[in-house]
Amino acid sequence: MKNFMKLVAVSAFLVGAQAAFSQHMAQPLPSQRVSLSASATVQVPQDELTLTLSTQREGANAQEVQSQLKTALDSALSEAKRQAQSPLMSVNTGRFGLTPRHDRNGKLVGWQGSAELVLQGRDFVRISQTAGQLQTLTVASVNFGLSSQLRQEAQAQAQSQAIEQFQRSANEIAKSFGFSGYTLGEIQVNANQMGPVRPYMMAASAKSMAEDAPVPLEAGLSNVSVSVSGSVQLK
Repeated sequence: MKNFMKLVAVSAFLVGAQAAFSQHMAQPLPSQRVSLSASATVQVPQDELTLTLSTQREGANAQEVQSQLKTALDSALSEAKRQAQSPLMSVNTGRFGLTPRHDRNGKLVGWQGSAELVLQGRDFVRISQTAGQLQTLTVASVNFGLSSQLRQEAQAQAQSQAIEQFQRSANEIAKSFGFSGYTLGEIQVNANQMGPVRPYMMAASAKSMAEDAPVPLEAGLSNVSVSVSGSVQLK
């Protein structure tokens, strides 16, 4: 009777071991998993311009400095709004603020402040001509970039190319190791926009420009890249 019980126990152990072994063999082997990555870059012309104009004032009285800045900004804002038309050109105010000035002994001797006006849009001619008409502000900086629509289109194109490259590489690797194909594991897709986004710093005063004369502009190119990385299970 005792021997029979031992035999039953051993048989149960072997059945359990066989089931565990079968379950283990059903799972993909770690050696069959391959990590790889692919990327694609699409180069597109920059279609959006951001032009920042500014003015500075200083004086002994904070209220006077603030009033001067407000007058200069209001005049430029009123003129620019007449030319605004989204998405060709939008107008908004930028930084506006005052800071105290002290002498070497720490005594308050006056105030200085600055105000900004930002013109942004796709119509480069409209923006540059508007900037040339603003008599109370000077051009501080010019930056080119991509509109949301163009960036999304470029990302979609780059993503399609990157995925195609990823799939092609996975197929080639599977065949090289003697497998018929693969199944996808965890996949990550990342997109980013790279330069050159070229800034232009201008010191020339708007007053020195002829009326309606556009600010010289030259847009560059932006590189939109998408990378695909992850793992595949060879089968």
